[in-house]
This record gives sequence, structure tokens and C-alpha cells, in this order.
Amino acid sequence: MRIVIQRVSEASVEIDKKVAGQIEQGLMLLVGIEEADTKEDVEWLCRKIVNMRIFGDDKGNMNLSLIDVGGGALVISQFTLHASTKKGNRPSFIKAAKPDFAEQKYEEFKQTLSSYLGKEIQSGKFGADMKVSLINDGPVTLLLDSKNKE
Repeated sequence: MRIVIQRVSEASVEIDKKVAGQIEQGLMLLVGIEEADTKEDVEWLCRKIVNMRIFGDDKGNMNLSLIDVGGGALVISQFTLHASTKKGNRPSFIKAAKPDFAEQKYEEFKQTLSSYLGKEIQSGKFGADMKVSLINDGPVTLLLDSKNKE
């Protein structure tokens, strides 16, 4: 499972010109799922995300977590995070999970993240054509891959 984390001052997602989810201060998470992903991957990532100290304290140092600042989370499915661009000019998505499995893991990720965060999260809709808007705060953008824990 690969996740692009962006610290935001605000973010939203629209589907069919209607806002499906939005947050103010918090994290916008792009989630890519592969067939090898497990419950352990989901748990590890969710724990890491809510506890990662990437928000500024009163001195401006990154010492606070998403939980510490009471921030929100906007979760967007993004199979293109598993694109292979080694050959040719057209990306290959062979490593991305098939839709049935990916949707199940996406929902599991959202539920697990919500329980770790202690609040409802916002999200897009799996497989939908979405328009994502955000103001990246910092900018702070990080990449987590559950297959590279060490």
C-alpha cells in the first residue's frame, strides 16, 4: 500500500460537481492499493499517519501529530500510485490491485484510520472521476509504502 501524505490547510473532493468530502487543517491522503496488501499493512499505515509529527508547534517545529492538532483527514483512492513507467511512454498498472480487492482494502483503511483518529474521516468515492483541490501547507508532502517499513 502506498500513500502520498499532504499536510493541508484545506482540501476537498468533488464528484459530479458536488462536494463529496472536505477538511480544513489536516492531511489529504492519496491511497494506492496492491494485491499483496494485508490488514497488517493497513494497521501500520494508519498508526504511522495519525502519530507522525508533521505539524508545527508554537515555535514552528514539526513536533505535533494529526491527533495533537485535532486535524481532519481526506482520503482519496489512487491506483496510479502503483504505475510502472520503466518501459515506453504509457504507464502500466499491473501492480495495482483489482477493483474488488482494492475497494475492500480502501474501505478497511478508512474505517481503521477513523478509529485511530477518533473521528469521522472525509473521502472521495472509490473508482469515481474526482476533482481534488487542496492548499498544501508548508509544503509538506511525504510518501509511505507499507512494503518499505524498515
